[in-house]
Amino acid sequence: MDITAVASPARTVPRGLVPAGLVLGGTVISLIGLTWDIQWHSDVGPDTFFTMPHLFLYAGSAISGLASLVVVLMTTANTKRDKTVDPIVGGRAVGVFGRTFAAPVGYLVSGIGAALFLVYGLWDQWWHGLYGFDAVIDSPPHIGLLLSISITMVGAVMIFAVARDQRWGIWGVVGSAAVLLVFSMVNVLGLRALPGGIVSTVNVGMGFFSVMILFTGAYAVSRRGGFLAVALTVAALQAVFWWFSPWATRVYADASGLPLRDYTDGIPGLPNLIPMSLIIVAVAAELLRRLPAWIPGALGGAIIAAFVPVQRIIVGTGGFPNLDRYVATIVAAAAFGALAGMLGRRFGQILRHLAPAKEDRHA
Repeated sequence: MDITAVASPARTVPRGLVPAGLVLGGTVISLIGLTWDIQWHSDVGPDTFFTMPHLFLYAGSAISGLASLVVVLMTTANTKRDKTVDPIVGGRAVGVFGRTFAAPVGYLVSGIGAALFLVYGLWDQWWHGLYGFDAVIDSPPHIGLLLSISITMVGAVMIFAVARDQRWGIWGVVGSAAVLLVFSMVNVLGLRALPGGIVSTVNVGMGFFSVMILFTGAYAVSRRGGFLAVALTVAALQAVFWWFSPWATRVYADASGLPLRDYTDGIPGLPNLIPMSLIIVAVAAELLRRLPAWIPGALGGAIIAAFVPVQRIIVGTGGFPNLDRYVATIVAAAAFGALAGMLGRRFGQILRHLAPAKEDRHA
């Protein structure tokens, strides 16, 4: 089935849904591998290159990359044959390598992320061959792998944003934005290397990325309830992974004949990084959606920073910080949240412009 050329309206599967679904499905598989891998490092310890969590990461990126490559090749073939290319499949085609290839912009971004993942994957294999194992999640090749997957996830949001006038496009934006938000919580851990002084850089980063991606998804769909839809999808992923991460790690460790660490508390690593207060932020954003984006953005950043220590106390992974640090972090998170709100609104508007003009749409 030619997914890029315009065809007759008698179609059971909407144009562009299959490749978009494969890209999103690949990112979900990568996210599963990530939450599993983090829990493995926490509950079991060092790992080798060929483990089940790693294979999920690689397989997910491969699925997204191959789907992107197929769309680019088919678009290129149709362009060279002077066929009309449907812009709803990933957006308008742009020339690559001197117009050797014609690549829909959404699939170009997701494909670049997958290609970079391959490069960093080879580095990771070399790293394991040199050192034998990884003791931490933030080894140099892992940082590259995480960033490349994030690029693929951004591409997935773009792909669905092109079809935002269709129901599957709306839900795709919501789902892909939620996946990106959850995944970004791991990237935030890299902020621990920054000197924060009295401010918790990780908590501020959690507020910044959560607000920015939440606002991006909501403004991209540009419909009432968009904030809540993204936040509820994030909460659903958090709930599923809260059960899955410790369970999968325990089962795989038993199958591999490896013991769990004695001090394992069973609290999932990645799901615990996701701010549970995001739904409160979404409700506030819905109520304040007519105000300038920086106002609900600042409020959202402050809410997340204020509730993160409470969340850690509830789940038993931390205590309450001293008052000076707590207040300073909330103030900093509000400032960065205001910036995140403005950026999220602007990114959402940019995503809306990816959709083809009405005269270019084909039923």
